[in-house]
Amino acid sequence: MTMTRRGLAVLTALLTSGFCALSLGGSLYYYAAILLLVVLLYSGISCLWAWRTAECRQHLNTPVVKRGETAHLSLKARHACPLPIAPLTGDFAYGGQQMDCIFGAAPFQDMEKRMPLTARHVGLYQVLMTQLLVQDIFGLFQMKKTPTVNGSSLMVLPRPFDIEKPRITLGDDGSAALSRTQEDYNAPEDVRTYQPGDAMKRIHWKLSSRKRELLVRRFETPAPPDTLILLDCDTPRGGDVVPEGKENLRDALCETAVAVANLQMEDGSPVRLPIYGDRANEFSSDHKASLALLQEMLACQPFGRGEDFARVLNLELRRMRRTGATIVVTTRLDAEIVDGVSRIRRMGPSARLYLVTYTPDSPDYLPFVTRLQHHLVEVCYVTPA
Repeated sequence: MTMTRRGLAVLTALLTSGFCALSLGGSLYYYAAILLLVVLLYSGISCLWAWRTAECRQHLNTPVVKRGETAHLSLKARHACPLPIAPLTGDFAYGGQQMDCIFGAAPFQDMEKRMPLTARHVGLYQVLMTQLLVQDIFGLFQMKKTPTVNGSSLMVLPRPFDIEKPRITLGDDGSAALSRTQEDYNAPEDVRTYQPGDAMKRIHWKLSSRKRELLVRRFETPAPPDTLILLDCDTPRGGDVVPEGKENLRDALCETAVAVANLQMEDGSPVRLPIYGDRANEFSSDHKASLALLQEMLACQPFGRGEDFARVLNLELRRMRRTGATIVVTTRLDAEIVDGVSRIRRMGPSARLYLVTYTPDSPDYLPFVTRLQHHLVEVCYVTPA
């Protein structure tokens, strides 16, 4: 139990009145001392009673939202002290910040507060009520109680935006490979019964004569090439120029990668996104229904202590045989990044680089952008919101 400044003033007045009453013997001083003593005892007893019986609960209406949306935290508190006290005050933590809410003071009933939580940035955040403050009605004493409630997790997902569809390298969209496969009569996958309209050159004459029915070769249809998304999962560069710059850059990185994956998977194109971050993982799918999984994977990624991105570009050269388009999303552009992207482009797939930055007009980027464009690499700028 902590005595406030007001409580110390009352205690000082009590001691003064008591000293005067004993020294001078005046009844007025006795009455004042007794009144102040009753006030102090009432305040201490009511505060302690409410503190011993106080309890609280919390509930988050949804565990997952998209960036820009709002979740609601329901906080409930109650106490069993019949003596009047000051309204209970609760503190809760969200997104690294402390916020408070004021409940009522009515005993023996739940007092609920509904707090809006704005999802400003992508990530996984803990929402936890940290303490409950109890005060007497006169404000002489206060006590803090740590609630025994489990925190809630709020996952803020990146929101995709509209972008231009990446260009697949000419001849690698699957149609040319399919045509070549169908012309390779020495490598059929299977045979089936002849149907009117089938080309005569696809009939398997030897097997047909043996089975005494027309059989047609069936050929394996090659899978379309992958779209490889290489995301820089290291600490974003250039986030010190504006408030919350690092968080905004992280949002833009995640949402650019999600936008590319969403656009490619709309028509069934396979997408691969290896994550070389603090939590290594890999996303691979050609179904748009899997987009939520990618959003959750990126929301859980802390974007710090990731693999050096220039090394990531070199490691991913082994995937270029099945890759039709490579999308690079980063906040940094230097000679090593340019060399890595250029080597990827020389391996065959088309390449596009998204540079997430607050200063797209910086002259420091010009020589690197010129080198990339010389190697037929598209360069796009993304400015964080």
